[in-house]
Amino acid sequence: MILPLPPDRHAEAVALWRAAGLTRPWNDPDADLRRAVDGPTSTVLAALEDDRLVGTVMIGHDGHRGWLYYLAVDEGFRRRGVGRALVAAAEARLGAHVPKTQLMVRGDNAAAVAFWERLGYAVQDTAVLGRFLAP
Repeated sequence: MILPLPPDRHAEAVALWRAAGLTRPWNDPDADLRRAVDGPTSTVLAALEDDRLVGTVMIGHDGHRGWLYYLAVDEGFRRRGVGRALVAAAEARLGAHVPKTQLMVRGDNAAAVAFWERLGYAVQDTAVLGRFLAP
């Protein structure tokens, strides 16, 4: 079952992100989650199996493009279609608002790139630039 992440599952989601290696010291995943669920154009979707949190994906859009973040599947539930189902649910929600969905994958994560390519995503000829706004 895929639904918006219930508030009482937030700590579990962050723990899943940490276990999946998605967090970095300079990003606060708790704050990322709060911003997503509090935002008017974003949320976090949860995959539950027998009342166990087995996957998440954070989604949002800016009115022009949709974005996917924090796609994570519990290691014991990988290769069972959970990630694919989360992406399909995310695309369905975003597709009601924007014509294109994007995501970023770290350059050294070949397994993630292969997963996304199997779902029809392609590497875009785009440079991603960034700047931290807070110390």
